[in-house]
Amino acid sequence: MKHVRVRITADDGRAGKIHPMYGVLTEAPFIKRATAEQWNYTGDALGILHYVVGDADALENAMQETPEVVGYDLERIDERSFYVYVRDATTDSLQEMFGPISSGGLIVVPPIEYKPSGTVVFSMFGPDNEVQDAIEDVSVPVDVAIESIGGLAGTTTAIEAYLTDRQREVVETAVEMGYYDIPRRTSQEDIAAELDCAPSTVAEHLRKAEARTLQAHYAGDR
Repeated sequence: MKHVRVRITADDGRAGKIHPMYGVLTEAPFIKRATAEQWNYTGDALGILHYVVGDADALENAMQETPEVVGYDLERIDERSFYVYVRDATTDSLQEMFGPISSGGLIVVPPIEYKPSGTVVFSMFGPDNEVQDAIEDVSVPVDVAIESIGGLAGTTTAIEAYLTDRQREVVETAVEMGYYDIPRRTSQEDIAAELDCAPSTVAEHLRKAEARTLQAHYAGDR
C-alpha cells in the first residue's frame, strides 16, 4: 500500500475547459482559498462539498451562469468564508481526469486543495500498482506530479486533526499569502492584518501549528 501526495496542473487556460467550476475555483480572482471536503462521483454527476474563503456573492453569480451546475446550496460562516455544496454534471474531460483516480481500490483522502493557475493537490492511498496505473491513465492535458510518498499518518487529514480550527485558519492564510515561500513574501504583521488580530497571536498560532504538524508527520515515519 502507498500514500502519495499528487499535484495536478491543467495546461494554461485548460482548467475551465476540463470543467467550468474547476476553472472558477482555481482561477477566479474572487476565490482566495478553496478545498473540496467531501464528494460523490458517479461518472455522469459529481456532488462536492467545498470550504471557501472569498466572495460568496461572486461565486453564486458564477454558479448561476454555469450550465454544468445543476444545483447548489451555500451556507455562510462569516463575511469571508462559507461552505458550498455543488452538484455538477460532468464533462468528458473531467471524467477522463477523475475516472482513473476514483476507480478500483484507490481512495482519495480529503481535502482536495485548489491552487492558483489550474492546480489541485490531494492525497491518494491504495495498492502500489493501482496508484501508478491511475497516474499514468490520466489522459487529459494536465501535468501530474508526485510531491511525496509516505504512510497514512502523513496525509493532510491526519495532520490537520492535530490542529485547532483557528490554527488551521492562520496556517492556511500564511501559506496563501506566501509566508512559507522562499524568499518569504509576507510577514506575521501582514497576516495579522488579514485576520484582524494581533501579530503576537499569529506568531503563537503558527508556532503551535508548526510543532504539531512536524510531530504528526514524523511520528508517522517511526
